[in-house]
Amino acid sequence: MTKRVVLAYSGGLDTSVAVRWMTDEMGAEVIALAVDVGQSSDDWEVVRERAKAAGAVDAIVVDAREEFAEDFCAPALKANALYEGRYPLVSALSRPLIVKHLVETARYHGAEAVAHGCTGKGNDQVRFEVSTRALDPDLEVIAPVRHWGMTREDCIHYAYDHDIPITATKEKVYSIDDNLWGRAIECGEMEDPWNVPPPGVWLLTKLRSTDERDVVIGFDGGRPVSIDGEPLGMLEVIDRLNDIVGSFGWGRLDMVENRRVGIKSRETYECPASLALILAHKDLESICLERDLDREKARIEPRYAELVYDGLWFSPLKQAFDAFVESSQEFVTGDVRLHLSPGSCSVTGRRSPHSLYDYGLATYDAADSFRHQDSAGFVRLWGLGIETWAQRQGAKRIKD
Repeated sequence: MTKRVVLAYSGGLDTSVAVRWMTDEMGAEVIALAVDVGQSSDDWEVVRERAKAAGAVDAIVVDAREEFAEDFCAPALKANALYEGRYPLVSALSRPLIVKHLVETARYHGAEAVAHGCTGKGNDQVRFEVSTRALDPDLEVIAPVRHWGMTREDCIHYAYDHDIPITATKEKVYSIDDNLWGRAIECGEMEDPWNVPPPGVWLLTKLRSTDERDVVIGFDGGRPVSIDGEPLGMLEVIDRLNDIVGSFGWGRLDMVENRRVGIKSRETYECPASLALILAHKDLESICLERDLDREKARIEPRYAELVYDGLWFSPLKQAFDAFVESSQEFVTGDVRLHLSPGSCSVTGRRSPHSLYDYGLATYDAADSFRHQDSAGFVRLWGLGIETWAQRQGAKRIKD
């Protein structure tokens, strides 16, 4: 009986070769599934034809941009999710969505297995396989790249020998993955962490605007809903900010991160919209969240980002964090003003109908409503433990 496999298909070299390799070596009937999460340069009709030319019995493209923005980017934004304090989870966010459609397609077409084109050194193999097992533990997961033992050059020759239409060449040394939330660039000369990224790798953050400007982002319940007063959906907000903020050359990251498999990897990213949104959202929380709630949320945010990075989007702890984060966002409504200039993006103002900032309590002018006489007793009680320690132990330690 012929095994039917649904392959997460990108249209690139590895997944195109994987279609033919699984067909020839495993006798598999391969269905190629491409998921549109906002890749900047893909012609989906070309992608379909390439998959079929490689031997796929069917090639399916799913437009998941709206779903990605609403159900994956928005929760990550509410959690201010930055892996190792910097990376807004560009690739990591898209993988569970792709797997969701991979599993649904496998069920619909009666496939016994799903497959991906990830190597054995990267994070994506973890994300694809753990998410698949979380959604359907009975599906077999096939990873051809981990088994065939071919180098990049071998894969290029394999494609030529089997008349698979590809654009990859030995000279095309960069690995690029992009979606609505940003763009990841690695390999080539950047594998030496001392080397400066060449100017040609940047696409979203090419400097095009030199006149300074402000942009006001409106939020409702932690979700961005407008730009400069114009109501927009999540997808439109991201698209608009990628263009506006990126045009000032802001939103680049150059970092060495810790992969799940234990390797340190030099990565470069450009994420103008996601970084600007997280900057604005976090700032709005500063006036909308009560102190202990704000601090506890800040404490779990790095762990939330780690779970997503490590492929645990569909996990009990991630779901519990989502419930906490969603609850925290009830009053995170208002506007944040960002000031943009070449190479710079900074918050210059924030306001909210639910703001906990009280002018009467904060001001030092005549409108001051704070009861200063209450402070003496508060300060004395606050320091009572330290005073007792100083009298009984501190002074003795000094004498000794």
